[in-house]
Amino acid sequence: MSERAPGSAESPASSANPGDRRPRADARRNLDALIQAARTVFARSGVDAPAKEITDLAGVGVGTLYRHFPRRAALVAAVLQHEIDACADAGPALSAAHEPVLALARWMDRYTAFVGTKRGLAGALHSGDPAFEGLHAYFLQRLEPTLAELLDAAAATGEVRDDIGARDVLHAIALLSRPVPGEDDPAYSRRLVSVFVDGLRTPSRPAPPA
Repeated sequence: MSERAPGSAESPASSANPGDRRPRADARRNLDALIQAARTVFARSGVDAPAKEITDLAGVGVGTLYRHFPRRAALVAAVLQHEIDACADAGPALSAAHEPVLALARWMDRYTAFVGTKRGLAGALHSGDPAFEGLHAYFLQRLEPTLAELLDAAAATGEVRDDIGARDVLHAIALLSRPVPGEDDPAYSRRLVSVFVDGLRTPSRPAPPA
């Protein structure tokens, strides 16, 4: 079997036969439903949750799950890629809706939720399974430019320091979002990140002497 990028699937539009459009559209819907269901189940029950818990939520049979994802690692990789894409796509939407500093803060809150509330995904990602090859590079390829644009826009207002890079911020938030013994509430990580975000603000300068 040839390797594909994590979570990728043949496009429904790739068939030249009009008669194939409906089955392919149905397959695409099933694939999307499985990824969304797995995203919910993994967050609730961890990546080792029973396949039936995922298929029941998606409204498909277990056979459909295994046709799309013969191995659990492929499904985990697809969920991770979906989450990365959603987080990256949120950047421009937030920039269009809010002032730069608020857009930056809201995006970092979303990113914190992404890296801090995915039970078992981080461990799976670092398991060495070939299904996850290239996923870290994809993570940086999608998220680093998004955050860089948000940081640059906020720095241009003079309200955020301009001496820290997007990759530094991505890594810092990921470290702050790691589970801490005795602190299982995601709000704990978000509070730590909020302190970090405050540290990105430009230090206030003392008023000049009268």
